[in-house]
Amino acid sequence: MTQQKTDERPGIAAAIVVHEDRVLMVRRRVSEGQLSWQFSAGEIEPGEAREDAAVRETQEETGLDVAAVKLLGERVHPKTGRLMSYTVCEVLGGTARVADAEELAELAWIAHDEIPQYVPCKLFEPVQDYLDAVMPS
Repeated sequence: MTQQKTDERPGIAAAIVVHEDRVLMVRRRVSEGQLSWQFSAGEIEPGEAREDAAVRETQEETGLDVAAVKLLGERVHPKTGRLMSYTVCEVLGGTARVADAEELAELAWIAHDEIPQYVPCKLFEPVQDYLDAVMPS
């Protein structure tokens, strides 16, 4: 039996934040391949739950206070090879802004029909299904 080599880097937790019928997306200063715009996300710290990492990263990057609602799923990202988890988060307070200017260039609240303009590759199916269900098209 052969063993697959797994990526030793920590997993990445992404927050799917929908507020007032728009989803929060951020543009990184350094793109990961074709990925310029993406959901607020970052590395999961040792001993940290995926959902907690999504909440922390959103707060650090955008200044928004959010709460984890549910984990949509995880996958190895086809473009980056990193283990990704996707957590739905709701806004508790604050105003979205570029709070981490070293990592982020800008952020935007994007309508459902604008997502393909920002994200050229297909979204992870559970994320797309969630956005299709909660955002007007």
